[in-house]
Amino acid sequence: MHTAPADTTPALERPGEGMRLRFRDRELEQQFLLSYRAGARLWVRVSLLVALSSVCGFAIIDHLLLVGPRFARPDVWRFGLQFPLVFIMLVLTRPGWYVRWYQPAIQVAAPLFAVGTVLMAVEATPAQLPLVAARLLLAAFYFYFMLGMTFGAALRTNLMLVAVYAAAALYGAIAPTVAIYSLFVLCSANLIGGAGCYALEYANRVAFLERRRLAQVAMHDGLTGLLNRSALEQQARALWQHAQLTRLPVSVLLIDIDHFKAYNDRYGHPAGDQCLRILASTIRHAARRRPLDVVGRYGGEELVAVLYDATREHADSVGRALVAAVERLRMPHAAAEFGFVTVSAGAAVEAHVTAGSLEPLLKRADEALYAAKAAGRNRFVLAAAASEEVV
Repeated sequence: MHTAPADTTPALERPGEGMRLRFRDRELEQQFLLSYRAGARLWVRVSLLVALSSVCGFAIIDHLLLVGPRFARPDVWRFGLQFPLVFIMLVLTRPGWYVRWYQPAIQVAAPLFAVGTVLMAVEATPAQLPLVAARLLLAAFYFYFMLGMTFGAALRTNLMLVAVYAAAALYGAIAPTVAIYSLFVLCSANLIGGAGCYALEYANRVAFLERRRLAQVAMHDGLTGLLNRSALEQQARALWQHAQLTRLPVSVLLIDIDHFKAYNDRYGHPAGDQCLRILASTIRHAARRRPLDVVGRYGGEELVAVLYDATREHADSVGRALVAAVERLRMPHAAAEFGFVTVSAGAAVEAHVTAGSLEPLLKRADEALYAAKAAGRNRFVLAAAASEEVV
């Protein structure tokens, strides 16, 4: 008996067990992070503009009320560390850089900004310290709510803030009375801010799952469980646009079941439906190697896979693997030349996505598929680079 591989489509579950926020399924976690970070970009950009204004604003008020017109040592940390960090993060919110560079960079920049805030407090006189130390509270809440970081990343940054401040107090750079009081207030602020950040991220994750649940019903083909054509085209366009931002390659594979009409005529439509379900599951498992890859039913017995960040070598490996995976099923097909069910597949790769649409790439993949069928079926053909010829 021929059965499809077990379905590994991520379950729609609540965030992780206990207090753990991360989804147990790695693919689901990556999809959430992509969605969450993309949605937060404009908010993060505005927040960084506010931060830039605050750095300058505190510089003005410090010189008006605390240190006078002279250049003070805290200005070294303010303009030599904090201002450049915020400015660099603001630049990284540009559409072409945000997806790839902002999150890794902010997880370095935020702790450095926190260290700069502590160093400015250390430079303050005993009379000025209570005022300057109040900025630590602003920084703590800012890290939790304003920079688009996950709860875990924000918590790590704030723990570093507390640790550096405590180390400065132990070293004797801060008066013990002020240090103890400030640390208590800072820890209390972290409990409040951390709880709020945790609750907000939990709510975002639950909302993401609810949207995903509704999307699964609306977007999937009832017979195969793959994306239907409308959903496939929508996700493929999104992948194409994402590839334009990241300058990464995209590959398209077209897969067609050989002599499927003859299979239906000989074995009946219920058997044909079962065959299609088994092959769809087999092809999905062979083709989807990365979280952003999509596989859908294009129409009838034709399936499509759109692979993100897929070079020619990767597309070639996937194409050959899925043809071989179907062949290994050895599903009987007396009306086919091989005596069992086979598929033919064609692929095309766009190495540098800059503009345009997916249609020319899809056309080249279709021509490669036609070439595979003309060459005897049960094979894979990859279109030549930057050409509509096939190899």
